[in-house]
Amino acid sequence: MDPALLDLTAGACRRLIEERFPDDDHHGAAAMLLRDGTILTGTSPNAINPSVEVCHEIEPYCAAYRLDQSVVASVCLHRQPGGRFVVLSPCGVCRERLAVHGPAVLVAVADPNDPSVIVWKTLKDVLPDYWMTAFPDEVDPAWSA
Repeated sequence: MDPALLDLTAGACRRLIEERFPDDDHHGAAAMLLRDGTILTGTSPNAINPSVEVCHEIEPYCAAYRLDQSVVASVCLHRQPGGRFVVLSPCGVCRERLAVHGPAVLVAVADPNDPSVIVWKTLKDVLPDYWMTAFPDEVDPAWSA
C-alpha cells in the first residue's frame, strides 16, 4: 500500500473534524480508502439516547457499499480539547463490518507509546482469531492462510 495514500486518508479525516467541528470540544470522524483510490469520510451525529448512536465509520462504510467498492484502509480519529488528535482503533462492530472486505484491509491503531501516532495494521493482525474461520466454506480463504 502506498504510504502517501494512507497519509491522504488520515488527512481527510482530520480535515473533516476541523471543518465540521471548529470548536475546541471532543469530536471525531473516520475516513476510508477504497480500492479505486476514492477517500470517503464520515462522522456520527449525537443522539439523546446514546444506545442509538453509530460509529463514525458507518457513513463511509455504507457509501463504499453504495458505490460497490472495496475498502482497503480505514482510520478513525478523535480530537481532544486543545487540538490533539488521537487514533481510535476500530471497535468490534467496525472490525466485523470491515471483515467482509477481507483480512488485508489496513486499519489505523494507536502507537502504544503515543496515541496520536497512527500504526497501520492488517485487519487479520487485529483479528488473529477471527470467529468466521470456523466456517471455512463461508469465509475468504485468506483468513485461514
